[in-house]
Amino acid sequence: MNRHLGRWAGLLAVTMLAVGLTGCRETTVARLLAEPERWRNRDVGLQGNVVQSVSVLGRGAYQLDDGTGLIWVVSTHGVPREGARVRVRGELKDIVDLGTLVPLPPQVGSGLVLLDKEHRAR
Repeated sequence: MNRHLGRWAGLLAVTMLAVGLTGCRETTVARLLAEPERWRNRDVGLQGNVVQSVSVLGRGAYQLDDGTGLIWVVSTHGVPREGARVRVRGELKDIVDLGTLVPLPPQVGSGLVLLDKEHRAR
């Protein structure tokens, strides 16, 4: 009986994660960069490959390539390795908006970034 309960709990957890990641509007990097005012400060979802990754003590940034463009994703809860396939949910921010809240690696430069709320790498 417990074995079946464990399976159902696992299935429920996976379903909740999928609902959490799809609860935001999925888009592309090209759309974000073309219409930043439309997407700024809203939850958006992206999928792509990590092409660069910079991390110190679980904080850092990674550059995501979704096939339509590149964007830096800033994370305060871990950074996926280079080459990982990632699904990420976050808010589009201008670097200036981040101020001193999150120290950014120099590779990030300036412009728009996605502030990672959660990500799942495979």
